[in-house]
Amino acid sequence: MKKILVLASGNGTNFQAIIDAINNGVVNNAKITKLICNNKRANVLEIARSNNIEPILIDSKGDYNKLISEILLSENPDLIVLDGYMKILPDFIINKFLYKIINIHPSLLPLFGGKGYYGKRVHEAVLKSGARFSGCTIHFATNDVDNGPIIDQRIVNVDDYDTPESLEEKIHEQEHKALVFSINLVLSGNYEINGKRVIRKL
Repeated sequence: MKKILVLASGNGTNFQAIIDAINNGVVNNAKITKLICNNKRANVLEIARSNNIEPILIDSKGDYNKLISEILLSENPDLIVLDGYMKILPDFIINKFLYKIINIHPSLLPLFGGKGYYGKRVHEAVLKSGARFSGCTIHFATNDVDNGPIIDQRIVNVDDYDTPESLEEKIHEQEHKALVFSINLVLSGNYEINGKRVIRKL
């Protein structure tokens, strides 16, 4: 049984999508063992409790990254999913779990990524740019923020009267599909990394 550990800070819609995919057999032979959250008001905590997944609330003060590292080393998950986790993991964690951490980003990277681009800020920047398309990217987390090898991307139209909220909603729907696809691919091991691209082996 493959072990998945999730770090999240928000509502947990993607977290729920992973749970549903496991329960429905779309993701096979895997389970979410723990949730790490840094926001005591996050709805994702309640989702974890409702699904008998151990939630660990981390205070984002002091040496919290050391505590996260200790949990990860103890758990030794097969896959770590960053689901709207609003902190940047330090290099020492990334290096210990290189190519075992995947991140969801709400734009078509490398566009609108990197420091300062998170949440609604991404969608506001997309709308301001005049771009006709946006979407989401699932990528491996590396020391270069939002610049790791890309596993999957999904595209949505940016309509003339979209708001940050409406664009976010459209992208959320695609995030669920991209995330489940990416989890299956990474857990299968049936891929290779070629530069910035993750290629499914034939």
